Amino acid sequence: MDPEPLADGQLEQSDGRWCLRFVRKLAHAPETVWSALTEPEHLSAWFPTDIEGERKSGASLRFRFRGGEGPTVDGEMIAYEPPRLLELRWGDEETLRFELEPDDHGTMLTFVDSFDQLGKAARDAAGWHASLDVLALHLDGRPAPWSPAERWSQVHDSYVERFGPEASTIGPPAGAVEQT
Repeated sequence: MDPEPLADGQLEQSDGRWCLRFVRKLAHAPETVWSALTEPEHLSAWFPTDIEGERKSGASLRFRFRGGEGPTVDGEMIAYEPPRLLELRWGDEETLRFELEPDDHGTMLTFVDSFDQLGKAARDAAGWHASLDVLALHLDGRPAPWSPAERWSQVHDSYVERFGPEASTIGPPAGAVEQT
């Protein structure tokens, strides 16, 4: 049985932008985690879109939601420094940063999503929470016992409660299970 997920994401403000920060300990070497963050066959298991474009700093990217559940978004590979730093621009206002630090028994992954609209913080925190949970299971070679939409529903209210109502004025993403 899967234990009740903890809403471990943090909401911070830095340089006038909002940042969601997640720190996850993964029981795998940085090189293995890096592959899961950058290789299409691994990304398709946990990341919400396909990422088209070269894997190098400065490359143009295109994010395509699978199944047509969202818009195609243009972006850029801001930093590509295997196996420690990956930073992507998603659309015009959002950046995704993955930092990998070797740890005694694996990798400490710090993920930061930086954006301008506070109203989407709880929604996106629940989404990234679900995606990072699936990433950890994928690295362990285990299927998720729930869909990402189910996990989103399990943790969303916790993020609304922690971040406040002003951080939840933008509704759930396509494919997420609506709260009743």
